[in-house]
Amino acid sequence: MPVQKKRSGEYRIPSGTLVYTCFTSDFFVEDADEWRAEAWAMMRLRSDLHFMMITKRIDRLHETKPNDWGDGYDNVTICCTIENQDRANYRLPIYKTAPIKHKILICEPLIERIDLRCYNIGSWAEQVVAGGESGYYARPCNFDWIMELRNLCVENNVSFWFKQTGAKFIKDGRLYNIKRQFQHSQAKRAGINL
Repeated sequence: MPVQKKRSGEYRIPSGTLVYTCFTSDFFVEDADEWRAEAWAMMRLRSDLHFMMITKRIDRLHETKPNDWGDGYDNVTICCTIENQDRANYRLPIYKTAPIKHKILICEPLIERIDLRCYNIGSWAEQVVAGGESGYYARPCNFDWIMELRNLCVENNVSFWFKQTGAKFIKDGRLYNIKRQFQHSQAKRAGINL
């Protein structure tokens, strides 16, 4: 879509649009190796668009980035997921030092408390997104974990977005089972986004 044109010769996707890239998969998954160069070429060509992708494979950026990547493309945001402390401890040292111009931490699905204090997020992260897990077998998300991440963002002047509660949400020691259609709206009602 980013390079498709109308009969008039104008691009179908207008300048300034945010393009969610590979959101049903992972841009750095091995299966994408055969077509990723073509996607990078589209991002270069359409520098008037902003491309955003989410990955849990940040350790593959180095081997898959284009030759002209340098310290990153101005029009690309790469978000890194961290769902627990183990994944934070593995992925964040790689992500923090990776040559990426725009970085967002995705703490979703948040399945345990995560301590990000040692990563000095205020010096490099633009935003932290947090949310619980959806689905019948979802693991609980505790509002205390969400608030701890939010408070760290306040201290570090980093944007924060409580995206969704998840299906099983604990607040004030009580477990709530929240239907999928209400998980985003209930998170928004908390009024804690920055």
